[in-house]
Amino acid sequence: MPKSLLMLSPFFLTPNLESGTDEAGRGCLAGPVTAAAVILPVHFQNEWLNDSKQLSEKAREKLRPIIEQECISFAVTHLEPIVIDEINILNAAIKAMQECVLKLNPQPKYVIVDGNAPFIHKNGLKNKGGKIYTAAEIEILTSIPSTSIVKGDSKYRSIAAASVLAKTYRDEYMNKIHEEFPMYNWKKNKGYPTKEHREAIEKYGITKYHRTTFRLLPEQTKLDL
Repeated sequence: MPKSLLMLSPFFLTPNLESGTDEAGRGCLAGPVTAAAVILPVHFQNEWLNDSKQLSEKAREKLRPIIEQECISFAVTHLEPIVIDEINILNAAIKAMQECVLKLNPQPKYVIVDGNAPFIHKNGLKNKGGKIYTAAEIEILTSIPSTSIVKGDSKYRSIAAASVLAKTYRDEYMNKIHEEFPMYNWKKNKGYPTKEHREAIEKYGITKYHRTTFRLLPEQTKLDL
């Protein structure tokens, strides 16, 4: 029996409309941070479902339509580098997950988040960058109880499913913009800080898809922005 089926729990607190959320692309130099939220039926099982980082690209692509067809609801959000540079990558990742939760239908009764950052900051919801929330949307987000779980994508099915969707949708996005700027080889590196990617930045400069608040090149090399 695959390890994932033994490890992943069907829910954290409630079997009724609990949504898992996760993101992909936090550590990249280029491209969006992409989040997904998924509500799974409590009886959902797939022996190959696991944290997307533990799966091959082929396995993730096979799981994506299964998750989309069998889930109760799912949503995906890309937040572009201009937003990441404005509000920082951690806030952008959380905001992308919040936007996903707002898109879910039906509305979840509980949200579990991968990582240790709170779904709603203790000082309140940050309402800038990307979508500006209405008063009704703020009420929805702040009224849903949530828990952040370190390595939640390797513990709970809904977070694992969200991690698969976030990763596959972001990879699809990077494959598309690779055609616009093939010299960075985003089809392969997906915007991560590989040696090849940084060498291309040094040679060709940056694009509209690069995150200007990130260290795009090693400290010993200056980049003319």
